[in-house]
Amino acid sequence: MASLQSSFIMFSSAPKPPSSRFPGRRHRSQISCSRDGGGGIDRRNMLLGLGGLYGSGSSLGHKAEALPILPPDLSTCDPKGTTTTPPGSQEVVKLDVDCCPPFTDKQADYKLPKFKKTRIRRAAHRLSREEVEKYKLAMAKMRELDVTDPDDPKGFTQQANIHCAYCNGPYDQVGHPGVDLQVHNSWIFFPWHRWYLYFYERILGELIGDPTFALPYWNWDNLKGMTLPPAFDDPSSPLFDENRNQDHRGKAVVDLTGRSGITDPTQLVSNNLALMYKEMIGGLDNALDFMGTAYRDGDESPPFGLGGTSENGSHTGIHIWVGDPRNKFNEDMGNFYSTGRDPAFYCHHFNVDRMWTIWEKLPATYSKKIDDDDFKNSAFMFYDEKKNLVRVKVADCLDYTKMGYEYEYSDLSWLNSRPTKKPVPANLMKLANGLPTAEKVFPLKPVKAVKFLVPKPAKGKADEALVLENIVTDNSKLIKLDVFINDEDDKPDELDRAEYVGSFTQLPHRVKGKESVNNLRLNLREVYENINIADDDAVVITIVPQFNGDAVTIGGIKIIRRSAK
Repeated sequence: MASLQSSFIMFSSAPKPPSSRFPGRRHRSQISCSRDGGGGIDRRNMLLGLGGLYGSGSSLGHKAEALPILPPDLSTCDPKGTTTTPPGSQEVVKLDVDCCPPFTDKQADYKLPKFKKTRIRRAAHRLSREEVEKYKLAMAKMRELDVTDPDDPKGFTQQANIHCAYCNGPYDQVGHPGVDLQVHNSWIFFPWHRWYLYFYERILGELIGDPTFALPYWNWDNLKGMTLPPAFDDPSSPLFDENRNQDHRGKAVVDLTGRSGITDPTQLVSNNLALMYKEMIGGLDNALDFMGTAYRDGDESPPFGLGGTSENGSHTGIHIWVGDPRNKFNEDMGNFYSTGRDPAFYCHHFNVDRMWTIWEKLPATYSKKIDDDDFKNSAFMFYDEKKNLVRVKVADCLDYTKMGYEYEYSDLSWLNSRPTKKPVPANLMKLANGLPTAEKVFPLKPVKAVKFLVPKPAKGKADEALVLENIVTDNSKLIKLDVFINDEDDKPDELDRAEYVGSFTQLPHRVKGKESVNNLRLNLREVYENINIADDDAVVITIVPQFNGDAVTIGGIKIIRRSAK
């Protein structure tokens, strides 16, 4: 019998907490997901950071008023409503893409069917030839429906359009005209994609007459899976997509951090493992840090920065890495409207779903249960394998074993990828010699790397956070700033070091005005442990611009006690 992921987690020893949360995304390409809202309301304030949700105002408990996200009304889907934003532009572009599903007024609440055999989702790089051929057959039949019956909701394009409709503008929230329905950057990210993958997998099984058919996961968190799975790189295969970054085929190592310019495979792997450790374990103080901010009926679309660590981390990194920079909007996987057109997208998201199952089983000091009826009662619409339009709820997918699948075990080498603790603390007096204090540096336009001294509320290894305040950015620019603490080595490409704190990343986006104002909060408690901070009352902070430092001004910086608001 196949060894399963859950069995490993159950008997694994408790890992130590890491230094901080995941690094933010940045790349010359972007994942675009926007809509022309008419009023120009800022729905794209993309603050991606490492170290806890800042100012989310979310609650893990119940609210007096029931405000779950409602399933979309398919009759109001706008076939001309698909939009995106070009890289480096504030313009919202309407695409000649109809992402609306076939309409029917017949719908029903979905009940999970009983199953006799659990579907085992295997790592893609370990598939046998027979398993790959079976997968190709199912995909070929799904693609055939595009020709024989384009309105069949089981067809390849219809399935791809599901992601487009829920992200790029065709759906408004029921009862809130002009307010997008968005399935990213919040606590419904994981549940919505779990349901999407569930029906996609069942449809493929239906097409080949195999109810036990299981799709593979792209094991990009494992050293042996850190390349595009070979099954997707054969131009003669229905699993192939020509709209991919051609430099990232073959044996190219994935970059989960979304950075560009790093070519050393060893450093890429080390950065990847460090990122996985941070987004799965480190800097997580509550369930929303991993799952994403609360998102309720009538809320504007949450910005990128309020997604959970996994969504903002490795999930987005793969989208950026696979997307084709030759295309205007980085299609296919580099843009949410088109990402479902790449079969690798689903394989990627099976591993994202796997991360959710693993996180739930990892030991933690906080509760991982979101006891909020708005979360559990949020609902979506999908077509099942029998072409029935069904309504599903978040609550019904929280126990994935009841959905009839399990993940084959794969080694979690990132469990031991906490940055190596420095044996000797940095000599602050030597490091700070000749450096200005923060008050003399800010407001700061970081056109080049800059170092300065920041006072601490308490000496030594206190539970503190670094706050960058009033970050004013040009919305049309891709911006990336990396932050280090007491860094004596100045190696900005090495994000696996103890001194790396986190990042501020902004993707180009459209808002009412040309500028946005943000704040960024980065947790320091574990970072202090990793750098073996001495009994000092100040630290040296280094800010390194990666992209367009001249397009951002930081109003101020401070270190606060984490209990402070």
